[in-house]
Amino acid sequence: MASEEGGDNRALQDPASVRAQLDLILASPEFLAPERGRRFLQYIVEETLEGRSEQLKAYTIAQAVFGRDSSFDAQNDPVVRIEAGRIRRALERYYLVSGHGDRIRITVPKGGYAPQFSNGEDSSNAGEVSAPQNRENKRRPLGQERRVSYRDFLLPIGVPALFGAMAILALVRPLEAYLSPPRTLPAPATSTLKSKTRIVVAPFVALGGTAQGADFVKGLADQLIAKLMRVENLIVFAPGRSGTEIPGSLFNLEGSATVEGMILHLHVRMINDADGTVIWANQYDRDLRGQTILDVEDEIAAQIAMEISNSRKLNGAGADP
Repeated sequence: MASEEGGDNRALQDPASVRAQLDLILASPEFLAPERGRRFLQYIVEETLEGRSEQLKAYTIAQAVFGRDSSFDAQNDPVVRIEAGRIRRALERYYLVSGHGDRIRITVPKGGYAPQFSNGEDSSNAGEVSAPQNRENKRRPLGQERRVSYRDFLLPIGVPALFGAMAILALVRPLEAYLSPPRTLPAPATSTLKSKTRIVVAPFVALGGTAQGADFVKGLADQLIAKLMRVENLIVFAPGRSGTEIPGSLFNLEGSATVEGMILHLHVRMINDADGTVIWANQYDRDLRGQTILDVEDEIAAQIAMEISNSRKLNGAGADP
């Protein structure tokens, strides 16, 4: 089992503490995971605590958590693999931001879906390795001093020589600045940044109050950031960042989504931050039957990134093609 290989299994002796840690993670605002990701984490933790970690395969998780039927094929439907990657990143962020002092750490090692539980204080033991060595040195008899080496003679001579060389260089460098002709400095980096367009991916709004719509807009924002980062001459900012600290044109990418039954309606628009004008907008309607939300997110994000990269209005060169 992945949870019993190379990990500290002392936490497994107290399932109540692991469940309490899981509740603490799920209740934290720093654990950024959608509802389906939270169900995924709860399922794999409970299955491992019940001793069924060997059954945590993509096929069983897809049926138990994501509602797939017996025809599920992990090669054609990567929903479990993608969600596992998101949970790994969400757990890493939680323990970096607010959970660094927690007594129990829950991780999902790569290569499997069985979680691993370890004691949070294990990482502090590394600083204690040198303590036995220090105690051993203190117990050494006074008559057993270490043998004198050539470095003992070199150190008193080398250190003053080093400081002397530094002092000479400190005097020579100002003279060189006066005697040498002025050199042409390279163009500042800001000139390169000014040629790039800044895009802030604002949080998309889920209308209608459905959980499916909320999950969709969160996943779509992640996909959009990943796709737009591949576009040349774009600087992409995540939700919550203004991008005003870097020079260049600034645009805000906004949108709203509504899920009515199995039909998705998405409206996306690009707004010029300088004057508030809408320079690009589009609507996307999708039938969700026979498709996974992840596939729809990926397909729409790729189309939006392509249309934005082809937009000449971003550079002020005219109308869209």
